[in-house]
Amino acid sequence: MKPQLLKTLFVLLLISPVAFTQEAENSAILKIIFSKYYKDEKVIAKGRLQLLSFYCKKAPNNEEVLEVISKSEFLKKNASEIKKQIVIGIDEDWSAAYNMLFDNQNQYLKSKVNNCLSLEEFQAAYAKHGENNQRLMIISKPIYFANGNNALVKVAFYRTIEHNSGSYLLLEKVNGVWTIKEYLNQWAT
Repeated sequence: MKPQLLKTLFVLLLISPVAFTQEAENSAILKIIFSKYYKDEKVIAKGRLQLLSFYCKKAPNNEEVLEVISKSEFLKKNASEIKKQIVIGIDEDWSAAYNMLFDNQNQYLKSKVNNCLSLEEFQAAYAKHGENNQRLMIISKPIYFANGNNALVKVAFYRTIEHNSGSYLLLEKVNGVWTIKEYLNQWAT
C-alpha cells in the first residue's frame, strides 16, 4: 500500500472511536431528556395526536451560553472550555444518537417520542389541527466539559409566537450515568 493511504487509514481508525463515543454520550443525554419530558405523554397510537414532537436538528450554541455561565460559579470555573464550543453555524442533526438510543431498545419510550420532525413538518401538523396544545422540543448540541463529566444542554419548547419555554440543563455523569444536576436560565413567554 502507498504511505499516504496508510496514513489516511490510520487517522480514520483513531477518529472513529472518538466519534462513536461522542454519539454514545449524546444518546445517553437524549435518553435522560426524553425520559423526563415525555414521562407524562401518551403512547402514540393510530389516530392519536402527538402533543410533544422532537426537532431533528441540533440547535446551535450561541451567546446565550455566556449569560448562563455568568450566573453560575461552577460554569465560571469551566468557562474557557465551554466558550470554545459556542459555534453558531452548525448544521447537525440528532439522527445518529436517536438511532443509537432506539435501535432494539427503549421501545416504550420510542412509542412516545415517535419520529423527529423538521420545523416545516411541525408547522403543518399544527396548522392541520389548529390547537395550541402541540409543542416542538428543540435540544441544543451538548457542550461537554470538566473531562467529559459535565454537559450543558439547552432544551426549549416551541408552540407558536407565544407560550414558549425552556432552560439550560446542567448534567453530571456519575458512575457512568448522566443525571440532571441543575436547571439554569429558565424562561417562558
